[in-house]
Amino acid sequence: MDVRLTSEQRQLRDAASKLADDLGPSSVSDLDDETRIIRLEKVVESTGWRDLRSDGASAVEVAIVVEEFARGLVDVPFVGPVLADDALRHLAEGPHRYSFVVDGEAFDARGLERGVVLGENSVSAVDLGPGIEGVDLTKLSAPVVGAAESLGELSTEQAQRGHALALVATCAELLGAARGAHATAVEYAKIREQYGNAIGSYQAVAHLLAEGLALIEGSISVLRHAAWAVDELEPAEAIHAATVAKLYCARTARTVCEAAIQVHGGIGNTWECLVHVFLRRALTATELFPVTLEEIHSGLS
Repeated sequence: MDVRLTSEQRQLRDAASKLADDLGPSSVSDLDDETRIIRLEKVVESTGWRDLRSDGASAVEVAIVVEEFARGLVDVPFVGPVLADDALRHLAEGPHRYSFVVDGEAFDARGLERGVVLGENSVSAVDLGPGIEGVDLTKLSAPVVGAAESLGELSTEQAQRGHALALVATCAELLGAARGAHATAVEYAKIREQYGNAIGSYQAVAHLLAEGLALIEGSISVLRHAAWAVDELEPAEAIHAATVAKLYCARTARTVCEAAIQVHGGIGNTWECLVHVFLRRALTATELFPVTLEEIHSGLS
């Protein structure tokens, strides 16, 4: 595989990055800014990126947008609608205004009223209740209400590739959260002074940040391979690649986010420090489609 992004993919990454930087929250208090959220929702909706899979986009391109949105803490639905679109594209033309339901709850459902439930191979639509706040301060979940409406059946291969994409999407969330937390810590280390010098000039801090960057680069590598595998390898191989990536990215994201809190010192443990929002996003992404080391070992046997 060629891990380099094409010129079109780089343009997509830059556009997603700019959107996240322009309209994503820059402080914890921004999370309560309804005017900003409404503007952000309108812009994300206008991009059509929630229907990337229906439009023929690869899993690599989905991962690019998810990663940049997590890095910028974009707090309107994206992963949920993208996974719903991936399932529905085999059954009906888009656009699809749904979120994805896991264990009776749509995990990414701010402003959405319908959800998609994927059984072993069956696809059903359900109504969603009011949004509920959770650990991840950038997302609202919504419970399923009422009976399910059958929409059709997927082939086994389609369902397996959908599962691989779901794992890849959460990997991208983890990588983006790690990158955002790390960048926040680096900027703080440049301006925070102790004993007359910026704390970033001290080896203890510099090495901590350098180690985080090395872990992030590893996450980029395993994520790129897993995202490519969704469309290019056999379904079982794609799921295995995504499982490996999920475990690595989850451990990396927690390590990097917790290190970023340590770099901030005492202020890192306050509500006003934005780093805990990245950590919350990483922890919830870890528990969404979770994997274990035992699963990876069994996949090799």
